[in-house]
Amino acid sequence: MPANLPPQYLEAERDFRQAKSPAEKITALEEMLAIMPKHKGTDKLRAELRQRIAKLTQAAGKKLATQRASMVIPKEGAGQVAIIGPPNSGKSQLVSTITNASPAVAEYPYTTQSATPGMMEFKNIKVQLIDTPPLSPQPAPWWLPPILRRADALLAVIDLSNSPLEQLEILTSQLEQMRITIGQNARVLIAANKVDLDNTRPNYTALKNRYERQLPVIAISAKEGTGLEELKRKIFEVLDIIRVYTKTPGKKPDFDDPIILEKGSTLADAAAAVHKDFQARLKFARVWGSGKHDGLMVRRDHILEDEDVIELHA
Repeated sequence: MPANLPPQYLEAERDFRQAKSPAEKITALEEMLAIMPKHKGTDKLRAELRQRIAKLTQAAGKKLATQRASMVIPKEGAGQVAIIGPPNSGKSQLVSTITNASPAVAEYPYTTQSATPGMMEFKNIKVQLIDTPPLSPQPAPWWLPPILRRADALLAVIDLSNSPLEQLEILTSQLEQMRITIGQNARVLIAANKVDLDNTRPNYTALKNRYERQLPVIAISAKEGTGLEELKRKIFEVLDIIRVYTKTPGKKPDFDDPIILEKGSTLADAAAAVHKDFQARLKFARVWGSGKHDGLMVRRDHILEDEDVIELHA
């Protein structure tokens, strides 16, 4: 099977060839891994890139290995969302409010100097949020672009009290310098923060009028807690995932531990998620929820919807 590598991969490969330091080489390799399509045709190349990264990290010594640990954050939960924004936009306060993380929070800019993960609870699932250093005209840390590219979505926190349209334009430009294009290779949600401050509503209206056709925009106050439950729902929606519950014949469904699938997934995809061999052995299944009738027998190509209940028979 051919790899079918996109142009962005070839650009990252060029950066690798031109890189001089081990850190730059590792950054380029990590970008190549993040951009590369995931299918059988790329398995061998993916393994080769991981071996290169491991050798470069080992050869560079303990210091680089420690730095690299900051940029390699394993995905946990139903999805990984990187929090971005300009200095003093309230990113860290938001993360500390809606997750179990404890990033540094202060009224002065550039408080966040590393990537801090935390888990956000939404109904019966958890989503991993990562607080990141602020994006500004200053060069971003070398390990930050790979984190943003690997994330399933980005949450852009904008300060409504300080020229929000200009902030978002600068943010978009900085992302493009990292080869991250909003709406193309990045799902983005805009959280318009500090709506509790005086005279911010007109700024929110201007921001929404400018971007709401392209991106979801929601007004929040991380400090006062305004709009945070709605923000959680929007984060779930931007991840483009569904929750599917399983049941065994004669028993109730397990609503505490759903299978997480991409929107548009089929019954066969759900069976494979239960066990890698289950998909091949699947004889039939019954579905409650999106079926026309509860308990309807469906085929393997049946497209599932959020909160469907499935009963698999092998």
